[in-house]
Amino acid sequence: MPAFIHSLIQANLLFELRTCYGKELRLLSELSLDTAPVGTTPDLAIYPLFAPDYDNRPARQSQPPLGCIEIQSQSQSLEEMVAKVKIYFQFGVRSCWVVQPAVQGIFVFEDPKRYSFFHADDTLRDTVLGLELPLAPVFA
Repeated sequence: MPAFIHSLIQANLLFELRTCYGKELRLLSELSLDTAPVGTTPDLAIYPLFAPDYDNRPARQSQPPLGCIEIQSQSQSLEEMVAKVKIYFQFGVRSCWVVQPAVQGIFVFEDPKRYSFFHADDTLRDTVLGLELPLAPVFA
């Protein structure tokens, strides 16, 4: 179960992204993805805006999102987070964010070996997805 800080950051990210990009993107929390070998569930998934289909509800989403966001918990290592990033890119995700609560920063991966790091009062820039997001409200 996510701890308070994890939950707070997840809610803040969802709110800020939806406020800035809600007319362009579908932002989903805790969506099960059909990644190999056993599936994954990112904290947030970023899709192009689409109308929900309430009649077709698969247990796992087979269509890769544009981006995935993972928030590192205290029990996870950076190596574990990078392993998840690799799985997401193999699935077809174009951008991956790894949030580091302890340092109030976010790694933005454009591929498994190339990333930018944004901290506290920076404006995060995801050049792959064309997103910009001030980080101060995310960590408030």
